[in-house]
Amino acid sequence: MKHKIFFINERGVAGVIEALLLVALVAIILSFIQLYYIPEIMKDREADHMDQVSNQFSYLKSVIEIQSTMGIINEESGNPKYTAYTSSSSPITMGSRELPYFISQRSSGQISIIDQDSSGPYKINIQPAPLDFPSGIPLTSIKYDAYNYYYLDASKIIYALEGGGIILKQSDGEIMSVFPAMNIVNYTDDIEINWDIPVFICVPGKNITGGYKESYIRTNYTTYYEHQGTANFVQIYTDYPDAWKHSLINTSRGLLWEYYDNGYLNVQVDKSTNPDRVIITPGTKNIDLRLTIIEIGTQVGAGAVIS
Repeated sequence: MKHKIFFINERGVAGVIEALLLVALVAIILSFIQLYYIPEIMKDREADHMDQVSNQFSYLKSVIEIQSTMGIINEESGNPKYTAYTSSSSPITMGSRELPYFISQRSSGQISIIDQDSSGPYKINIQPAPLDFPSGIPLTSIKYDAYNYYYLDASKIIYALEGGGIILKQSDGEIMSVFPAMNIVNYTDDIEINWDIPVFICVPGKNITGGYKESYIRTNYTTYYEHQGTANFVQIYTDYPDAWKHSLINTSRGLLWEYYDNGYLNVQVDKSTNPDRVIITPGTKNIDLRLTIIEIGTQVGAGAVIS
């Protein structure tokens, strides 16, 4: 009778245990990276994207101002055809991509244009009213809504080019990050306000777009109007009254702060209306308005409509 003797291969068992421990270690490391580092990386990516959009809106504002200046010069010289159909496309990066190989969420955005036809209650009321705009000057805007998932606890961020200024709205408030094209001159009896106001004219069906890829805003100069005269009041009906107040009478930096502080004119925010309004009225000096209202053809999305 033969006896069989079995031996335990301790080396083989140790190898299997080492492999399992290595897999567990890798899983722990990946889980730690996923839970702690990926959200921070994505937050930084979304913050960088917001900085990029801010710079792109500044570029868009400068393009519109250049088009306006050249359009007015050529129109006054009798050559409007050289600028009436000359357009420029300004890029806006809509969102940021997710990270490869890890679980993450891409951000997205939406561009919408509030143009002359859709501005509705958003307007600049002046008394006496301009002859070309008896019901008020349309307060149009190009607005970008950012839908983030990591930055600022996933709160929505809005950039808006309105009245010639760039507004930034976040969950903790709003500011005018770039002031409108407004120049103030202090005379003995008057405060002269020179203000260039863009009014956006949009092609039907080309006023909104969304996604995460790069999109383009196409703009071109159309025509302009002028208004000059003493104003009993200026009323700005807007969704961003605090941003407008910030640009006008923010301590030491506001466009009208010196004259408001000296009592030459008054600025107040009225939130009893819909939308809210910012009211500018004379103080110890009269308000002399010199407005240049520039119509800008605008469209967004892929392709372009030529009319």
